[in-house]
Amino acid sequence: MSIKNIAIRYGISTFGLILVALGVALSIKSNLGIAPPSCPPTVLNLRWGGISVGTFTWISHLFFILVQLLILRKDFKASYLMQIPAAFVFGYLCDGAIWLMDAGNFSASYPVQILLSLAAVLITAIGIKIEIMGGGWVLAGDMTAEVISIVTRKPFGTVKVFFDLTLVALTCLFAYICFANPFGDGTVFIVREGTIILAVLTGICMRFTDPVLDRLIGPLVPEK
Repeated sequence: MSIKNIAIRYGISTFGLILVALGVALSIKSNLGIAPPSCPPTVLNLRWGGISVGTFTWISHLFFILVQLLILRKDFKASYLMQIPAAFVFGYLCDGAIWLMDAGNFSASYPVQILLSLAAVLITAIGIKIEIMGGGWVLAGDMTAEVISIVTRKPFGTVKVFFDLTLVALTCLFAYICFANPFGDGTVFIVREGTIILAVLTGICMRFTDPVLDRLIGPLVPEK
């Protein structure tokens, strides 16, 4: 593959990551709960506010890569190390998106919160598809679920559900230990109905957005 084609692929994947990061920021802004993969970094940020959500995001991704290494051992491929720069890129994209959302003034009314959660669903669904289509960056959370799926010989969808539920459960446990509240610190809510909305509706939304993106973005992606 030529350098130009590689640059195009990574450019498309990076655009997808930008959209996913915006989805994370919108879900945080809604204060109705966020997507499971972003729950641990956000609760850690609530506890240690001097460290950004993006920083905790790439730290959590490095932990996921370590889990993959422990599971796969000698079968861990060198190409999987590309998840490391992806972790840093995505982490700081999240920080940028959160800063952008913080600059906006949104009503605290419940209907607006629901709309923000639904917007997060749509943007995340589009971002995930574009990220995958580009074939550049690979996020460690999704790869960890894929590795567990391969090793256990269980369907990826099933493993992903349990993986996400585990992240939510750990988040609730940590929040309860730190704040005596399993859903957040009492002001910011990490786990709430928005978490369910994002966990359930993102996949459903992709059934409708994927065909559209295949037609719009597909022709722009170079062949491998």
